[in-house]
Amino acid sequence: MSIKLSAEKISALKVGEIVADDIVRQRFIDIYGALWGEQGAEAAYERESIHFNRILRDSDKLRQCTPVSVFIAFIDLAVCGLSLEPGVRALAYLQPRGYRTGQKDSRGKDIYEQRCTLTISGYGELVLRTRAGQIRHADNPVIVYEGDEFSFTDEGDLKKVRYTLNLNHNSRHPIACYLRITRADGSIDYSVMLESDWKRLQGYSAKANAYWDSDKHQRVERPNDLYTSGDGQSIDTGFLMAKCIKHAFKTYPRVRIGRGTAFEADEQPADDSDIYGFNATAGQAGTAQTEAAPSKQNDSFATPPGTSAGVTVDPEKDQAEDDGAW
Repeated sequence: MSIKLSAEKISALKVGEIVADDIVRQRFIDIYGALWGEQGAEAAYERESIHFNRILRDSDKLRQCTPVSVFIAFIDLAVCGLSLEPGVRALAYLQPRGYRTGQKDSRGKDIYEQRCTLTISGYGELVLRTRAGQIRHADNPVIVYEGDEFSFTDEGDLKKVRYTLNLNHNSRHPIACYLRITRADGSIDYSVMLESDWKRLQGYSAKANAYWDSDKHQRVERPNDLYTSGDGQSIDTGFLMAKCIKHAFKTYPRVRIGRGTAFEADEQPADDSDIYGFNATAGQAGTAQTEAAPSKQNDSFATPPGTSAGVTVDPEKDQAEDDGAW
């Protein structure tokens, strides 16, 4: 069933009405059925519409997001075949973020608007890559602390990790993180991150999140708070695990995600295919494209603390030193 929508129609809906709209419902079911099988499409809609509306109801910032971005985030659930079911190992969550519109107010200041983005957690990325046949299995990331015994060797095609837990280790000071992956052919791969790796990324994050302090009249560089949220100095362990998963798949093929979707540790530009059903007029297509543009954000393994307040990003900011993992 082919359904065409217009950005104007979606924009005319209230945020809380979008998921329940008959055309949106049918669009979700059509896409889910085409990608993952018609048998579970209606059940997936009923399940995810409940999760989605609950999250919207509990977040003032998400309710302030533009209707088109909320629509795209919901449809992206069907594209990815994931769930918003909450939990410690949540596969995905919704993130409100501010985007620069390109317009100025009466004082010449940039105007920002709030948009909703479907963000895939580290666990969600593992599900996608297993489903795509890129890997058979991946263990949970292991945090190595100061005082543990740890070594990593790479001899030809053979990678080995030797790890011994010391119960008396310094649990406040992570020094490494590794992930054991079983590839599709049965071979074993390891992803290892050392403290020097995330310190380097912390520097990139500080530059990317820099802002102008009008009181001090100077540019202030501030990295993602999760780099120092463990005890005020060390990296958040959930955040570190997400970084380790991201780097594990840095050289793997990309998996399909929606246009308004991002991995929590690696926000790549998504597919440009027009699966949302918008009419291809210049204005409407432009609105859909603009609404979905992804960018950097705070990330954590589960729903990140403090995201109800949203974050502000500048899609046009120079990311010359960005290696794709903040």
